[in-house]
Amino acid sequence: MHTPFTAEPSPDDRAERDFTAGDGPELWSPASGADRTPLMFDVIIAGCGPTGAMLAAELRLHDVRVLVVEKETEPKSFVRIVGLHIRSLELMAMRGLLERVLPHGRRRPAGGFFAAIDKPAPKGLDSAHAYLLGIPQPVIERLLEEHATELGAQVRRGCAVTGFEQDDEGVTVELAGGERLRTRYLVGCDGARSTVRKLLGVGFPGEPSRTETLMGEMEVGVPQEEITAKVTEINETHKPFWLRPFGGGVHSVVVPAVGVVDRAEPPTLEDFKHALRAIAGTDFGVHSPRWLSRFGDATRLAERYRAGRVLLAGDAAHIHPPIGGQGLNLGVQDAANLGWKLAAQIRGWAPEALLDTYQAERHPVAEDVLDNTRAQMELLSAEPGPQAVRRLLTELMDIEEVNRRLIEKITAIGIRYDFGEGPDLLGRRLRDIDVKQGNLYSLLHRGRGLLLDRTERLTAGGWSDRVDYLADPTAPLDVPCLLLRPDGHVAWIGDDQQDLDDHLSRWFGNPAN
Repeated sequence: MHTPFTAEPSPDDRAERDFTAGDGPELWSPASGADRTPLMFDVIIAGCGPTGAMLAAELRLHDVRVLVVEKETEPKSFVRIVGLHIRSLELMAMRGLLERVLPHGRRRPAGGFFAAIDKPAPKGLDSAHAYLLGIPQPVIERLLEEHATELGAQVRRGCAVTGFEQDDEGVTVELAGGERLRTRYLVGCDGARSTVRKLLGVGFPGEPSRTETLMGEMEVGVPQEEITAKVTEINETHKPFWLRPFGGGVHSVVVPAVGVVDRAEPPTLEDFKHALRAIAGTDFGVHSPRWLSRFGDATRLAERYRAGRVLLAGDAAHIHPPIGGQGLNLGVQDAANLGWKLAAQIRGWAPEALLDTYQAERHPVAEDVLDNTRAQMELLSAEPGPQAVRRLLTELMDIEEVNRRLIEKITAIGIRYDFGEGPDLLGRRLRDIDVKQGNLYSLLHRGRGLLLDRTERLTAGGWSDRVDYLADPTAPLDVPCLLLRPDGHVAWIGDDQQDLDDHLSRWFGNPAN
């Protein structure tokens, strides 16, 4: 029998809580006196992949008491290379993580992503981080988890969510083994087969897989010249096929699967050899695999991202083919959007409906990603119609603006949230720029808002506990002043204090007394 939480702790109450990695955090009611009856966590996150770990870190920046439960007992051991696109790299820079991440990755030009159409990166992409960073998936997951735990998040492995009940005051979460925990909010970051989503009863409409592809990394036993010639020949008719060198004799291999297989079973090296011989007439002497997997082209989007005190993020909310490498990035960006809003709700200063803007902003972004992956998959078809469209698009991508538009879509730097009428910059993320204190993103490490004032006449006033202030008339901007949200999106542009105060209230609640 649990005792429901009845009141938001004051800042003084929060300061008295003792939180260590070894003991679960206690949220206690002052009315309980010396008994200090444990009531609940602030947030429990199901899943410690990149989305869950990033969300935990974002919440800890605001002193939110976070528990991450992960059903797997150990982190992933296989070495799969994933790509961090421009927007995700910017988010890493905003939180002071980029210098930690960069030594573990390999930079590649930000081009050739859309349907694997080989076009160079557009010139002058609007970012200080205009490249792709290829990085082993276990490494980025480890770095994000370490970041979260360093900030004070607690991670418990070998703990699967098996049930939950929510009421007006919180959520009771049941773990495998019967343990029950009380939390204000539960967030499902537990992947495509999300238990949280299923138990929540949220629909997951879309299309099931029609095709299947094998993907892995392994060494080859033939010269690169032979591989290049054969891949070039096959790509005339079969687009979802490649053997790309990573260095050290290791190649990324993508090849259509042969026959119907049980997706619950991982592929074997012999499956790859069989598929390669079927399409290329040779298995290229592949051996010594680093990791092997299969993927389909299932495309699904959760009908809603929030039901009461339970939310969804990452693959729990959306799945799509990996073409363009957008999946991990989409989840990390979900976390950056949700984290500060959920923290504001818990800390008690969130404006009404702020938390609902998470779905309002991120659901359309996921819809767009699903549509562009659908289009890309069609362009990989060997059928005459899709191939005709592919040839036409390849020609159109020679137009700089067409190529730029598609790359901005894949890398998520073209996103503009609907904040109402205003300059084109309103609702967009702001690139990292030089300011008198160094660079802009270094001022966002704490996950707070930022007022950048080129007039030196404005003030964050009663919101200074949530919004930092920088007066810099030399900042390289074409606007007098702007207000940045903690996720780096421009929430206001102008030079009038009253108008600014209205927008501070819209995004950051009532001013402090």
